[in-house]
Amino acid sequence: MPNPKRKHSKQRRDKRRTHDNAVAPTTAKCSNCGATVLYHRVCPECGYYRGKLAIEKAATA
Repeated sequence: MPNPKRKHSKQRRDKRRTHDNAVAPTTAKCSNCGATVLYHRVCPECGYYRGKLAIEKAATA
């Protein structure tokens, strides 16, 4: 197996890692209740997806 002849510098290592960062998920507001929801997901608060009832949520009393 070939091995590196010279040590790679910190600058070279860091240049390679510039794009290795976490990205925050894209969120939107629910059109029914206004809660923050991940894209392409049913609203966890009211159960609506794209203006239609997708999951029947039990009322807490």
